[in-house]
Amino acid sequence: MGWGGLATLILARVDDGSFGASYPVTCTDGAGPIGTDDSALWNAMRADIPSLLERPWCLTQDEPPSALKVMDIIEFCWRSVGKPIRKDYHSFFTHHHLDFNIDAGRNEFSEAVNRIFRRNGLAFELTVDGRIERLAPPVLREELNQVTFNTGNAVLDGMLESARQKFLDPDEAVRRDALEKLWDAWERLKTLEQGSDKKAQVTVLLDNAAGSGSPKLRDALEEEARVLTKIGNSLQIRHSETTQERLSNVDHVDYLFHRLFAFVQMRLRATGRI
Repeated sequence: MGWGGLATLILARVDDGSFGASYPVTCTDGAGPIGTDDSALWNAMRADIPSLLERPWCLTQDEPPSALKVMDIIEFCWRSVGKPIRKDYHSFFTHHHLDFNIDAGRNEFSEAVNRIFRRNGLAFELTVDGRIERLAPPVLREELNQVTFNTGNAVLDGMLESARQKFLDPDEAVRRDALEKLWDAWERLKTLEQGSDKKAQVTVLLDNAAGSGSPKLRDALEEEARVLTKIGNSLQIRHSETTQERLSNVDHVDYLFHRLFAFVQMRLRATGRI
């Protein structure tokens, strides 16, 4: 996944003193930072990511870290980096004392990381707040980044927001959890309208979504609602009975999330809840 390039990027920041913003080597005369204390940096990273066994920027590793460890390393480095600014020159020790611009260092680090992601065809992005997010499929990405849920039901809002955030996580297991959260949200959405029971409430929801002038669309929406409910009950999404089929491919998770999200989103828009 382009680990060699990322490792080289991190090592270069160690060498130029960028991580001295958080883990400095200080001048013997006490005049300030002069570079990165790589041992302190490593020990702190190792404490933050206990599963790391070797220096993570080592380019000679036979097996690079797993993708999720790489994500943790990058996020740790973003929190620790700064842009080194040379101040006065200490002629006796032949080094410069350094100051650091944290925001500039983080921005430059993010740009470099994201360039490596793009050039290696990796659907990830290091965000402005130092988190790595998976880039959702293009059709879905913009909506997920912009949507704000205002359904009038705080529990449903929380479910939808949790699903949205989890779906952007690099960890496949978390994305599977996102699908579960979205299916739970769909079941709760069915109960928001007025009605004597859940079936009556769903009828009102679908009527409002289709409008009175679109009977064929109304029939299509009812069929889609029925199919989606069946999918949620027959696949291992919300339940884990042995009779339910596990989604074997993460692409299946993406497809089903996209399908249900579009369905839920349309209903929320039609009823003024988004």
